[in-house]
Amino acid sequence: MLRLLLLLLLPSSDEVWARLVPGWWDPGSGSCQCEVDSSMWAFPAEEYMSVLGKMKTCQLSLTKLQEQLSFSTQRLPLMQDQVINMTARLEPFQYLHSRGLYTALTLRELSEELGQLETDIGVVHGQINSTQTHKLRKEVSTLVKDARKMKTSDTINMKTVRDKLRYLKNNVESCKSIPKDFRGQNRHCYKGLIAGISDPVTSKISPHGKSYISGSWGKQAQVDSKAQKNSYWVQPLTSGHIHGNILRVYQTYEDFMASTNHQDFTFAPSFSDSKTLEGPGAVLYGEALYYHCYRSPDVCRFDLKTNLVSRVTLPGTGVGFNNKFPYCYFDCRLNSDVDLEADEMGLWAIYATVGNHGNLVVSRLLWDSEAGTLNVTQTWETRQFKKATSNAFMVCGVLYATRYVDEFHEEVFYAFDTASGREDNSLTLPLEKVANGVASLSYNPTDQQLYMYNDGYLLSYQAHF
Repeated sequence: MLRLLLLLLLPSSDEVWARLVPGWWDPGSGSCQCEVDSSMWAFPAEEYMSVLGKMKTCQLSLTKLQEQLSFSTQRLPLMQDQVINMTARLEPFQYLHSRGLYTALTLRELSEELGQLETDIGVVHGQINSTQTHKLRKEVSTLVKDARKMKTSDTINMKTVRDKLRYLKNNVESCKSIPKDFRGQNRHCYKGLIAGISDPVTSKISPHGKSYISGSWGKQAQVDSKAQKNSYWVQPLTSGHIHGNILRVYQTYEDFMASTNHQDFTFAPSFSDSKTLEGPGAVLYGEALYYHCYRSPDVCRFDLKTNLVSRVTLPGTGVGFNNKFPYCYFDCRLNSDVDLEADEMGLWAIYATVGNHGNLVVSRLLWDSEAGTLNVTQTWETRQFKKATSNAFMVCGVLYATRYVDEFHEEVFYAFDTASGREDNSLTLPLEKVANGVASLSYNPTDQQLYMYNDGYLLSYQAHF
């Protein structure tokens, strides 16, 4: 076996590579034969491209990291100042917290800022992870916990005080002396809340025409009324679906269904008179129509015998009128700010005030026949936002509120008991309708039925206890 020295010059390099390879003599050709594997000198193109790609990726990552580090370094002093500032701002709240004087509402803005700062520092800490960022993160975390503890603490605060004051005030109103003729004597009132509502038992188009989509109607609502015990009435809003000045009364149910033998009462000379009715919230109770007076926080009483109009101003700070707090759950019913209702306990006004943050307020009304004055005897404030309801009515001293479900259904979802001050927002009592909008919904204590003015349709339902 002969060993040959093979010299191989590479054209891309000035170096000379030498390697011994085994060979043999071939007598037939008279020459030396050997096998040489040249793959060892092949240029590793694939490996080269792979390494080149990794180098580019590494360079981009390094550049991005340098930019983040530079940005974080610039923001770090600002964050330190923010922490110092927020710590100083939190100290007064801690002082008030220890004395039960703070209000959770005043902490909202600070809590939001702390939450954002905690997120920002968390990002910077993930990039730098230094002792300084760790300290900042810990300090902000402590501040967030302190603020959260103040908001959720059971310690007496201003919000709790307001809730307790509302509760105590409602209890005082419930405990006020009530005239004997004002007490509900119906047995169904002792059964608790309404258990169900029937499908419509009466369905009729308004005698004034379907084009009058807003108004109110029903049966005479005073239990001991003599002159109009079985009468039915309709009060359409004939001016812009907002104002009205005519009441139509039928002496019997048969006359009402046939739209015959009616009597019209005009209680205001024009639609801009101070005695004009505003909104679809009227009720016929005894010998008088009670309604919301034109552009005012007042309730009017129109006496059907004397044609005289009396009025009383509703109590509360910033009583809503002129479309300030209408029923508005799905589609706002124009100027439905004040709603007059009647039940076994007497007359009620349902409305909202700025002082009660737009939530439902209910006041009991009493007509003093001897003095000839309309008075407000008691007032309760609820926590149900009026614009989040489609309508409301009273039954046995309990305020019920409805909300829109779809074009053909409403739902009674809320109740407030004036006797106990308790609220229940877990009701799910379905209420069928034939049109989209509900202008008015009233309960009648003489037959335990609900009367709905449904975009020109007149519907009634039986309430079940």
